[in-house]
Amino acid sequence: MQKHLVVVGGGAAGFFCAINAANNNKNLKVTILEKSSKVLSKVKVSGGGRCNVTNVQQDIVELSKCYPRGEKFLKKAFHWFNTKDTLEWFAERGITIVAESDGRMFPSTNTSQTIIDCFMGEVNRLGIEIRYFTNVTRIQKEESNGCSVFQVGNEEYSIKADYLCIATGGFIKEKPEWVKSLQLKVIDPLPSLFTFNIPNRPITTLMGVSMKNVAVKIAGSNYLQKGDILITHWGLSGPAVLKLSAYAAILLAEKKYEFDVLVNWIGINNVQEINDILEDQRFSDGRKKVILSKVFDMPNRLWTFLVLQSKIGDDTNWADLKSEHKNKLIQNLHTYTLKVSGKTTFKEEFVTCGGVELSEIDVNTMQSKNIPGLFFCGEALNIDGITGGFNLQNAWTTSWIAAKEIGKQV
Repeated sequence: MQKHLVVVGGGAAGFFCAINAANNNKNLKVTILEKSSKVLSKVKVSGGGRCNVTNVQQDIVELSKCYPRGEKFLKKAFHWFNTKDTLEWFAERGITIVAESDGRMFPSTNTSQTIIDCFMGEVNRLGIEIRYFTNVTRIQKEESNGCSVFQVGNEEYSIKADYLCIATGGFIKEKPEWVKSLQLKVIDPLPSLFTFNIPNRPITTLMGVSMKNVAVKIAGSNYLQKGDILITHWGLSGPAVLKLSAYAAILLAEKKYEFDVLVNWIGINNVQEINDILEDQRFSDGRKKVILSKVFDMPNRLWTFLVLQSKIGDDTNWADLKSEHKNKLIQNLHTYTLKVSGKTTFKEEFVTCGGVELSEIDVNTMQSKNIPGLFFCGEALNIDGITGGFNLQNAWTTSWIAAKEIGKQV
C-alpha cells in the first residue's frame, strides 16, 4: 500500500520537505495543505523580493552562532545539511546563488520568482498535490488496519496521513486544538526581528541617514550589537538594530517594548580618547566653526544634529567651545540615549522566536521523540536566526533532514 505524507504549511520549509521526501522515495504520495490561496508568500517577499536564500558562512560553528534560539540544536543539524548543501541543491536545478559583500546570498536573477518557479516545477514533476484553503484545526492519531495513522483536517475536511510534517511557521502561535491533543510542549511565540519605534523624537528628522560600524546597546543589559544602522521616520532600523532585536527578543517583550537604547555612533569605547581627539581639533582648527568641521567619519546631517543636540551654537568656534558643551558632545557621540516605545515588523517578512520545544525533537530526524511519524521543520520549531538568510537556511536544513528520514521509513 502506498504511504502518504501530509505537509501542513505551504511555505519554504513545507515545500522543501515535500519535494525532497517525494524525490527520496518515488512510492510516497505527498500532499501539501495550505490554509490560504497563496503558497511561498514569505519566499516571495524575502530580501525585498529577491529572496535571501542563505548566507555565505559555511563554518558550522560560526553559522550556528547566528541563531539566538536553536544554536546548539542546529550545530548538530548542520552536519547533515548546511549552506554549502543549499547551494549545491539549487545548482543541481540550474540555479546559481551569488553572494553580496555583506554575506547575504541571492539567486543570480535577483528575483524570488526564480526560487518559486523552481519549487513549483519540482512539485509538478514529482506529482505533489497542493490543497489550498485548507486550514488544519484537528489532528488525531489513530489505529487503522494495525497501523498508526493521522487524521488531519478541520470540521469539513479530513485526510489520512502515514507521516505528518508540521511546517506551519507562525501558525503555531494561534495554539490550535491539535497542539493540546498531541500534547506538544510549545514556547509562546514572540516577535524576533523588528525595528525600534522612537516617536516624537528629533532623531527622526534625520530619516534616510545611514551609518556604518555603530554600536547599539539595550540600556541596563549586556545586549549589544555592532553594524550598520538606518534612521527612519519612525525610529531606528538596519542590520545592527535587527540583530539586537533578535538576541534581546525575550527581554524586550518583558519590557513591553518600552526601553532605552544607547548608541555609540563612532565605535570608540574610550571616552578619554574621544576627548583627546576633540582637544586636538580645538588647538589645530580653533577658528573653524564646530558645526562645519566634523571630526569623525559620519554624514554631515548627523554631525550637525549631534552638535546642536549638545547645545553648541551654529556660530561657535572650536577655540570658544566650553567644557560643558564639549562633554555633552562626547556623551552624544559615545552614548546617545533614545527612548524606544514600540516596534515595527516587516509585514509578511516578520520572524518569531518560540514554537515547539527542541527537547521534544530528534535532531537527526526532526521527528517527535514521543509521536512516531510526526515531524517538524522551519519556524514551527523554537528556532530563529538573525537577518541575513539564516532563517531560510533553518527551513532548508530542518526540512531536508525530515524528508531524509521520511524517505527512509517508507
